Amino acid sequence: MPRQFNMKTRLAALLLAPLALAGCADAEPAPDGAGDGWQLVWADEFDGESIDTSRWTVLNDCWGGGNEERQCYTPRPENVTIEEGNLVITAHREDWAGPAFPASFGPADGDSSQQASKPFTSGKLTTQGNASWTYGRFEIRARLPGGQGVWPAFWMLPEESVYGSWAASGEIDILETVNLGVVCDTCEEGGENTILGTLHFGGQWPDNDLHSTEVSMPEVLDGAFHTYGVIWERGRFFWTFDGEVYATAEAGDWFTTASSDPHAPFDQPFHLIVNLAIGGGLPEGRALMGVAEDNFPKRMEIDWVRVWQCEADAATGRGCTGGM
Repeated sequence: MPRQFNMKTRLAALLLAPLALAGCADAEPAPDGAGDGWQLVWADEFDGESIDTSRWTVLNDCWGGGNEERQCYTPRPENVTIEEGNLVITAHREDWAGPAFPASFGPADGDSSQQASKPFTSGKLTTQGNASWTYGRFEIRARLPGGQGVWPAFWMLPEESVYGSWAASGEIDILETVNLGVVCDTCEEGGENTILGTLHFGGQWPDNDLHSTEVSMPEVLDGAFHTYGVIWERGRFFWTFDGEVYATAEAGDWFTTASSDPHAPFDQPFHLIVNLAIGGGLPEGRALMGVAEDNFPKRMEIDWVRVWQCEADAATGRGCTGGM
């Protein structure tokens, strides 16, 4: 998840007619993408009784994501569970201790036996090791929590760090919100209501860079489910909200110091991540308000996660988005 953001802009919404996506919160795209060239290649509808471990790994660490986040992620049902056909990630205000580093970290990254303590618990799931893709259409239908310091996200990291460690090999942030509904002197009328779509790239930290769009979207405060997505093709991205494009990026907007190819680092397989963070540099830094410890627990509810690829041209992902 990103360390900082430096762009806020409102783009005119463009309807993705070739995708046959509905522009209202309660409508859903046809799961098979019939008639528009998209082929459903992976999905989780969360209709079972427990997390499908052939699709997801539920993380267990108190690392803080490199952002000084304040939660420990645990695999407990109190934090990650299935309820009535939804994946529910719940953040609690409770002191917790666990591994200081993710299990995926190697010996050079930190002592695997080291423990850490945090004042919150929450949940984080990844498809790493189970499923990854190069190009496609990635969507989540979710209801998001709000409050000062609350940071839900749906994003992607490279399956292999071909171009080097973060962020030289890239990061794709499909959805982020922070501090939804919080009222402050610098917030939108009625409270924070923005969504963010971001790419991270460049050199290895601290020589990383980013391309980010933050858009006011008051609908996220209505308490309903909405569909958040990205279409990733060779050389371009489209971020969507309920089927409408609100941000774009093209080759030339990103780079990696490890390659002169203009498509790198976004030409490799990436896996999916969904999590609910509490605190950290982004939400705490806005208006310098820290984390409000009242009104917990916080719930992020996910109806489904779906991945399509373009049957017309799987090699580039292009051919299914019409003349955009």
